[in-house]
Amino acid sequence: MKKLLGLDVRVTLFGLVSLLTDISSEMIFSVFSVFFTVILGASVVLLGLLEGLADLASTSLDYFSGFISDKTGKRKKYAISGYGLSVFAKAIMVFLATVTSAFSFRVIDRLGKSIRGPPSSAWLSSVVEKKKRGYAFGLHQAMDQAGAVLGPLLAYALLSYFGQTLPSFATLFKIAFVPAAIALIILLFVKDKPVRPKKRARLFKSYGEFSKAMKHYLSAAGIFSLAYFSFGFLLLKAYVVGFDIKDIILLYALYNVSALISSVPVGKLGDYFGRSKLILASYVLYFVMSVGFVVANTKFAVAALFVVFGLFYAIDESQTKAYISDLEKSRRATAIGFYNFITGLIYLPASVVAGYLWKINPNYAFMFAAVFSLAAIVFFVSRRKTK
Repeated sequence: MKKLLGLDVRVTLFGLVSLLTDISSEMIFSVFSVFFTVILGASVVLLGLLEGLADLASTSLDYFSGFISDKTGKRKKYAISGYGLSVFAKAIMVFLATVTSAFSFRVIDRLGKSIRGPPSSAWLSSVVEKKKRGYAFGLHQAMDQAGAVLGPLLAYALLSYFGQTLPSFATLFKIAFVPAAIALIILLFVKDKPVRPKKRARLFKSYGEFSKAMKHYLSAAGIFSLAYFSFGFLLLKAYVVGFDIKDIILLYALYNVSALISSVPVGKLGDYFGRSKLILASYVLYFVMSVGFVVANTKFAVAALFVVFGLFYAIDESQTKAYISDLEKSRRATAIGFYNFITGLIYLPASVVAGYLWKINPNYAFMFAAVFSLAAIVFFVSRRKTK
């Protein structure tokens, strides 16, 4: 297979698919929390419930899709199914703009992510050797984040030109549909790399067969997931501090630029120093960010914290998958899917709690996150036995 940037060319093609998909998704998501509450008039509590359900949906099928991918040895067809469902979800926003349609879009789009996630990550992992795995996931994440930068900037340009009205958002949704459809077409032409099927695998016995290191990491990740709050709350915090709607989009782009710049370097650091150290660093960054949002009351402080969150996300989104791929070599899709499912299951109550705490006092949501991220740090350090 041809090489590009020192890696199998499929890594770059996967990255291109993610780039286009994220341009589409982030055009919508960068304005979604404000669109949903300000333009459509939905409550913040409903937003918290929706974001919790969306996060649950984004991981609800991960375990199953990862297990089926490992059991059958197939990667590509499950990845295509997931991307296709997300394209369908975006089509909903093209034709409808109501609270119900927006609610449906977020959940269906995340279900598509859940179906494609573990098979796609295992597919990517299978085309690179271990010593370059962090770099490969970092490069993929960098291209993904490039789309996440371009998407909000396009949204900002559209809303600046057309205004912040319902018809303007309708135009934005139509334009966002195009790159998602192109990404799906590109993926159809990427060559699959099937693996040996795990025909004797059993869906409900996978956890017992994981290594001790994997089980420990799952416990730490479960604790950390309680600290989770939807990114939409960070955008609302910026709105409360005084950012205009269109300026919030630029702030969201800043976060994505931070993640973009960080992705490849942190991937190479993981290859060199060991990925468990990066996982711990991501927990520390999240704790610092949560405490920071409690005390932040200026635009500069909020902007700086978005940069910190971008660095956290660069580690969490790419190196978590690389770390799990190291721990579970023969059942990567199942392990990644199980991790995503468990953490996503916890995200729902965490987001709902964050929504209610926000209603009482926004700082309480961030204080809650700080407490549980600190607990995850203590657990991970006290029992960590592997790199």
